[in-house]
Amino acid sequence: EGGPRRRRWGLLVTAGVGGTLVALYAAATPFVTPALRKVCLPFVPATATQIQNVLKMLENRSGSLVDIGSGDGRIVIAAAKRGFKAVGYELNPWLVWYSRYRAWRDGVHQNTKFYISDLWKVSFSRYTNVVVFGVPQMMPQLEKKLQEELECNARIIACRFPFPCWIPDYTTGEGIDTVWAYDLKHSRGCETK
Repeated sequence: EGGPRRRRWGLLVTAGVGGTLVALYAAATPFVTPALRKVCLPFVPATATQIQNVLKMLENRSGSLVDIGSGDGRIVIAAAKRGFKAVGYELNPWLVWYSRYRAWRDGVHQNTKFYISDLWKVSFSRYTNVVVFGVPQMMPQLEKKLQEELECNARIIACRFPFPCWIPDYTTGEGIDTVWAYDLKHSRGCETK
């Protein structure tokens, strides 16, 4: 009698531990795999001051907006509340799903879209306002990509780290809340179409 009962408990414990490990793996994978890429892009939420600084750089601007590395969607949602059709691209599916929920909760889901995508595989040519939360290692390559893809009337807003070659047209904030705005027409020397 003790043998079958012990076996049943052994199977239950094994199933419980196995199920827990599978669940932990499924939950942790989207957060760990970006760190295994050539350029690590960790999720660091935007501060309230940083969001206000980005919105300040968007004053008197219109058109479409994209947030590259949108994280939990704070910038996209704040821009949508200001009337922008805003899109976020993020690698982490959990953050994308959470962003969609927050946009729905805040009543701006019709003016926002969130995509699970690698920024290097997306064309940003249809956007006139670009917000970037990058890391120094990726900024030179991203600067080149945006230069090639965007129209002359585009404004690129970099948060936390500036682009290496472009000279910002506007800067606001200090420390981690610093935001740099680049009008592509000035860095290219061309007129707005």
